[in-house]
Formats: sequence, C-alpha cells, structure tokens
Amino acid sequence: MLRDAPAPVTAPLPVAKGKKVLLPPPPPPPDLIRLLTDDEARIRRRSALAVGRVGLPEAVPELARLLQSDRDPEVRQMAAFALGLIGDTMAVEPLKLALADPLLVVAGRAAEALGLISDTASAAAIGQLVRANAAAASAVPADEGGPPRDAAVDAFRLGVYALVRLKAYEPLAAAVLGPDGEPRVRWWPVAFALSRLEDKRALPALLALARSDNTYARAFAAKGLGALKDPSAVAILLPLVDPAHSNSGPAIEAIRALGRIGDPRATAPLLDVLRAPATTPMVRAETLLALGALPPDAATQEYFVDFLADGSPVIRAAAVQALAKADDDSFMTVLSGLDPDSHWSVRAQLAAILATKDPARALPRLMRMLNDSDQRVIPEVLNALTKLKAPDIAKILLEKLQADDVEVRAAAATNLGELKPEGAVDALIAAYKRGEVDLLYDVRAAAIEALSNYGPAVGVPALRIALGDKDWAVRVRAVELLKKLDPTIDAIHAIRPAPAGRPVNYEALLVADPPVSPRVYIETEKGTIEIELDVLDAPLTCENFMALARKGYFDGLSFHRVVADFVVQGGDPRGDGSGGPGYTLRDELNEEPYMRGAVGMALAWKDTAGSQFFITHSPQPHLDAKYTVFGRVVAGMEVVDSITQWDVMKSVRVWDGVTPR
Repeated sequence: MLRDAPAPVTAPLPVAKGKKVLLPPPPPPPDLIRLLTDDEARIRRRSALAVGRVGLPEAVPELARLLQSDRDPEVRQMAAFALGLIGDTMAVEPLKLALADPLLVVAGRAAEALGLISDTASAAAIGQLVRANAAAASAVPADEGGPPRDAAVDAFRLGVYALVRLKAYEPLAAAVLGPDGEPRVRWWPVAFALSRLEDKRALPALLALARSDNTYARAFAAKGLGALKDPSAVAILLPLVDPAHSNSGPAIEAIRALGRIGDPRATAPLLDVLRAPATTPMVRAETLLALGALPPDAATQEYFVDFLADGSPVIRAAAVQALAKADDDSFMTVLSGLDPDSHWSVRAQLAAILATKDPARALPRLMRMLNDSDQRVIPEVLNALTKLKAPDIAKILLEKLQADDVEVRAAAATNLGELKPEGAVDALIAAYKRGEVDLLYDVRAAAIEALSNYGPAVGVPALRIALGDKDWAVRVRAVELLKKLDPTIDAIHAIRPAPAGRPVNYEALLVADPPVSPRVYIETEKGTIEIELDVLDAPLTCENFMALARKGYFDGLSFHRVVADFVVQGGDPRGDGSGGPGYTLRDELNEEPYMRGAVGMALAWKDTAGSQFFITHSPQPHLDAKYTVFGRVVAGMEVVDSITQWDVMKSVRVWDGVTPR
C-alpha cells in the first residue's frame, strides 16, 4: 500500500490549568517512498522491492537516487530490480549508468531492468557487460545446474537474459560467439538465449551446443534448432532421440524439434520411442504429435488410430491431434466411427481441432457438441463455432452469455468481442453486472475486453466502471485496455486504493517475522514432493498456500497441466485451468530465478494468482521477474518428473515448526 493508510491518531495530552501544552506532531502516514530514505539499509532495500511491486512511476526518481548513491550494494541492486518492475522509461538513463557500477551484482540487475523495460537502445551497452564477463562464464563447470554464486557469472547471466528480452541477436553474438559462429561460451544460458531469439545466424552455434556435455545446453539447443527448422539439424538431433533415455530433457526437445522440421528421416526413430515400454505417457504424447507433423505415412496413421483407444486421455488427445494432420477425408472417416471420448479434455481438444477443418463437415458435429454434458467442453466449442463463422453464431453466443457456468459465459463474451455483432453491447454490459456476484472474475474481465473491441465510444465508459471493480485483477486488466483506447487517462492511480481482498493477519509471525522455513509435502500415488516455502521473498503467497493446504483445498485435485521438460501445474478445482479460490493475490515478484524445481504461481495476467501453482522441470529464465517464485522442491524431483497429466494430489500437508498441517 502506498499512501492509502490513514495516519495514526495521537491521544491529546492533559492540559494543565492556565498553561499551554504543545502537542507533538503526529507521525507521518505509512508511505513506501518515504521509507526509501530510512536510516536502516534493510528497510530501504525492502521498501525498494515493495515500491517495485506496487508499480507507481512517481517512485522512479527516488529509486534512481538509491541506485546511483546508496552506500549499500544490496539496496542499489534492489533499486535496479524495482525500476525494472515499474517499467517506466524515466529509469533508462540511471540504469544505463549503473551498467558500469563497480559491483557486478548491481550492474547485472541494471541490465535485467533494462530488459524488463524493453529499452532496445541499451542492447549494445548490455552486450559490452556480457562480453566483459564472458571469461568467467566460460569457466563454469559443464554440469553446473544451480544459480551462479560468482558475481561476474551472475552479471553475465542477467545480461544474456536481458538481450533475449530485447531480441538483440547481434550484441549477444558479439559477446558469446567466435568469428566462425561457434560458441566461445558453452554455458547453458547461451543455448537458452540463442534458442529464444530464433535467428538463423545462430545455426552453427546451436549445432555445436547440441553436442554439449551439459544436459540443459543440449535441450535448449535442440529447441532452438527446431525453431529454425533447418534440415541440416536432423543429423544432430536424431542421436538425442534415444528410446532408452527418451524421458530426458534433450530427448524431449529433440522429439519436438524433429516434428517442427518435418523431415521424414525422423519417422523410424520416433516410432522406436513410441513403442519403447519405458517411454512415459507425456513423452509418448509428444512423440505422437511430432509424428503427426511429419509427411503422411500409412504405418504411422495406423499407430494414431490404435492410440485412440489408449487408457490415458493425454495420449488419446495427442492421437486425435496427430490424426487430424492427415487429409480431412481420413480424419473425418475415423471420427465418424468413434463414440464421444469418456474424458472431457479429449472432447474439448477435438472441438479445437474441428475449428481448423472444412466448415461444411465440422459444423454439424460442433453443433451437437454444444449439448455436451460437461460444461468445460463448451468454451472450446464456442471458440470453434466463432472461428468457422457458424450460422447464427451471434445468437448462440448471446444465449450462452446467460449460462450458469462462469467459464461458458466468459467464452461467450470473448467471442462476441471478436465478432462485434450489433446489439451485443447491452448484453455484455449486463453480463458484467451479473458477474459482480461471481466468485471468479473471468466473466467481468472478458466482458470489458469485448466492450473495448467496440472502440473508445463504447469501451472507455465500460472500462472506467471496471476501474472500481471488486477484484484487483479486473482493475489491472481495465488499466491495460484503457492504455490502448485513451493513454491520457490516469488509470493507474484511479484503481487505488486496492480492494481489501482476502483478509490477512499482517502481524502473524509467519508473515511478519518467520522463525522457520515451512515445508509442504504433496502426497501422490507416485511418491512425495517436499517443498521448502520462501516465506521471506513471498510471505503472502506462502501464507495463502499454507492456509489453503490446511483446510484440505488441494486434496484430491489433479495436476491438470503437464508439459514435458517445462512444468507440472495443479491447484485448480475446475481442472480446466480457469478455476481458483474465489479471490486473487497480488504478485510478489522477486530476484529468485526459475531453476529446476522452482515453485511458482500461475497467472492469467499480472496479479491474478490464486491457488494454481506450478513446478519447473528445468531452468525457465523467461519466467524470471514475471511470475512469483514462492518455493523450491528439496526432495522428490524424481516424483515431479514422473507426474502425468490428471495425476491426483492425495493430500498436501504443511509443517511450520509446530504442527504437521
């Protein structure tokens, strides 16, 4: 909170008869900007982080002063980080000066902040920082998988990530590649950066890194080669697709890459992986998708049909997608002989696939799917009908705008915003008002976005109302939409003070001054995942997670999203990725990196966290400073690796030094 807490009232002193007593001035109101000048460095540092999370531009001058002149390096680096979170271009010049800070920990954070602000003009200077510390990064052991402890290595890492955000290939190449295009630094963040930039000039370096001794470097290089779609990469990728090690990161990324390249030489090796008994369901699904992207082959088509009867809905959904890559006649013929799948997610996937097919053949089946017994299927059906411009689609969407299910109404609103039919504005306004009693914010957010698509005359009045929405997340979305329609409106201040949200006891020991690092134990049929919560960097997120766990909220919920070599995600009572506890949390972005085993909060957009969380299989630097890290797996990563979509959390227990739950 920033300047929206009332000043404490001071009781008047007794007045002696005939004498005047001067009352002391009341203490100043709580103000994060004022606390940036506190005498204690730890207060200045925490205030800088808080101001960054609040995101108000008037804090920039004071943060810039701290960055340039504070004696404490921890305060200076946090000031840089906070300026990046605020994202205001007023901070660019102070941050560019900080790239030359004598302490590399500060220079690295300044580079990160410039990347978060998207200041492309800073790319050359960041490239110089990266080049100056390349020698230190070259000395990192090949098997190093944790965050760097050396300041020079960390500055290199943060500078490389900043160049990725700025899409600056040339400064990166000048810093990490030799004249022949081969990498001078073979540490895995270089492979990550080159894979994200998707520049064809990186091909020689990615080919070299795909032969690296480091698992992460090979995986990121394989991913980058897939993005370039160069057939010359096939010979390098095929050895990575080893059926005996198909569940490793390099193998998973190589499977995906071969599918993207589409070379028929990959067919036989991918079929070997598909048939191998040790291949996990998630990797088998990825292999089916890759095979589906290759030139049509009669043998593979038979496999796709066979897997339509598999016991795993994940594999059945992948088989449907793979089969759909064939010609429409074959796909529709097979489809006509199938009963509706028993799992709603496969039926929803089918609706998404039908959106890509011939309307004359797809629309009759989609119209029947409008009556699906599981409401989680209907949003995808509405999306498909809209994309195919079904007859009477506007009428259908207006009818579904009256549905009982929140996500069906939200999907109807979103698609009305795409079509912008006459007569829908009043219905969307009514949908927003009806949504005010919903626990979930989705309908209101979808309605205002749809109304904004009608232009300023319709959108601005609706968005002004949403600036006072009961849920902070809707207010944040309204600000983003207003910036596009009328940048002159001072919406960022109009949404404050923030609504109360869920009650939090800010004096509770585990929030204000945690004596222990609590542990969470997620029990699954495949074993236990032990997580150490980061109560110092994300106290409110941790407090919310523990409160939900203690009341059994997570017990029996599924890991509804699993992406091999990326994340497992759970905590959604609906199971479709849209559910939550009925309130949202503010982000607690921090400097912790997304390494293997990091635990983060899932978001729809800024400040939309609730109960959905994810665990990373491997480093994911593009998530840094974008999603709240609130814990790390300290035991049971092999269990995380084995989780398949729809596996269940039997129970989630909390140990906080006193009680087991």
